[in-house]
Amino acid sequence: MPIDQSLLHYADAAIPEHGETTTLAPGVEWLRMPLPFLLGHINLWLLSEDDGTVCIVDSGLNSKDTKALWETQLNERDVSRVVVTHMHPDHVGCAGWLCEKHDVPLYMTRGEYLMCRVLVADTGKEAPLAGQQFYQAAGFDTDALDRYREMFGGFGKAVYQMPDAFERLQHGQILEIGSREWQVITTSGHCPEHASLYCAKDKLLIAGDQLLPTISSNVSVWPTEPNADPLGFWLDSCRLLLDSIAEDTLVLPSHGKPFRAAHMRLNALIDEHETGLEKLKTLCQTPQRTIDTFPALFKSKITPGNLIMATGEAIAHLNYLVARGQMLVATDSDGVLWYQSA
Repeated sequence: MPIDQSLLHYADAAIPEHGETTTLAPGVEWLRMPLPFLLGHINLWLLSEDDGTVCIVDSGLNSKDTKALWETQLNERDVSRVVVTHMHPDHVGCAGWLCEKHDVPLYMTRGEYLMCRVLVADTGKEAPLAGQQFYQAAGFDTDALDRYREMFGGFGKAVYQMPDAFERLQHGQILEIGSREWQVITTSGHCPEHASLYCAKDKLLIAGDQLLPTISSNVSVWPTEPNADPLGFWLDSCRLLLDSIAEDTLVLPSHGKPFRAAHMRLNALIDEHETGLEKLKTLCQTPQRTIDTFPALFKSKITPGNLIMATGEAIAHLNYLVARGQMLVATDSDGVLWYQSA
């Protein structure tokens, strides 16, 4: 069930305007950058180093607006390094540009760095047959398949060229940034190897997209790995965080406002997906295509603009049930998959 937002304890701090900062704790600045889609913003973080430089955590989209705001923000500041939580363009988009401009290293997990390089390399290419067959199997009609072909290869348009070398982040690793020690916590489901940063002493968590106050991060299956089980990894990741961080930790999310009551929010995220799985099993008492299962999982209307993400999320839930013997799947003569509760 969705959490009662009144139970979350939001930080008593002014929301910064785009390109401006608010100090949340000594040496921790909250910076907001614009996004040209529904979320409207991404939260980035500036961490002070002992020598007066700043460590940047996440970078915003590779856009003229974001770069101009970075230029103003860093006009009289030196950068020590750029840390990226994961590969999505709103997080990694300006990372290569910042590293190049300030001649500093990029820190990412290996899974995120390599997957980002692969997706950037697809930019401008035609949609592969495997991808077209994947979405046809989900029930896409001709118009939806045409839109997929048009959209394919657009990932790299919002990502500046990645550095050819990087510093690897690993689970359990300690990053010393200024006076604080930050433990790297890697999770999966939303992406291959997401990195959050946790300072146990000060109870601060730079959460990336792993823990958000008002929305659940997209957990999707993609054509490159059609039988993947990202939802299983996501649920395990939520439980890992429950065991790893204090309940009164101040969570610094990539979207929304910093908040406390982390355990309550994590449990709500788990419950939300488990509720969706139960609804799916009920709906699929009679055979359904992927696109027929949307009412069990989503309250909002599915439009051409969000169809790809909704499809990926629905398949993640269906694959989760198939992998656990709770859902059967069959392919018809047109290559379309039909799901029925076991």
